Amino acid sequence: MEDVLSINWLALLSAAVVPLLIGFIWYHEKLMGAKWMKEAAMTPEKIQTGNMGLIFGVTFVFSFLLAFGLNFTIIHQWGLFGTLLGRPDMSPDAEEFKIVRDLMSKYGTNFRSFGHGAMHGSMYGVLFALPILGINALFERKSWTYILIHLGYWVITLGIMSGIISAWI
Repeated sequence: MEDVLSINWLALLSAAVVPLLIGFIWYHEKLMGAKWMKEAAMTPEKIQTGNMGLIFGVTFVFSFLLAFGLNFTIIHQWGLFGTLLGRPDMSPDAEEFKIVRDLMSKYGTNFRSFGHGAMHGSMYGVLFALPILGINALFERKSWTYILIHLGYWVITLGIMSGIISAWI
């Protein structure tokens, strides 16, 4: 049971690199970069003014936090563990503990595939990223093109991140 519910830090670190890699591709001038720059009122000169080391470093930290949170939502077994064993008075001799141990030994790796994780991550892109991006963009008076460019990035990024976390047991 411990192996199934242990946090795979290497998987989280690997998933945290994904937003940087996908961002490099997605926001490249030949894919969405030119459209994004137009919609965001960004210029090459303005891009050069940023502290790229700080931007990439903080992006990685935020991406790691995102990967850490995804870990507990895409791996279904964490929900079972929390529901049945989350009581502070739970002991290894309790009946509930034995039931969960047996369930984990039998079903602990179910739904632990790249595809299943990617499905959840893509759903989070639509169900969480879209409303957050959309609300911010509406108040910033950004276009639907701007929203959809970022949404595409997050659906792909969260899908790949979640796929890595889910598959890497």
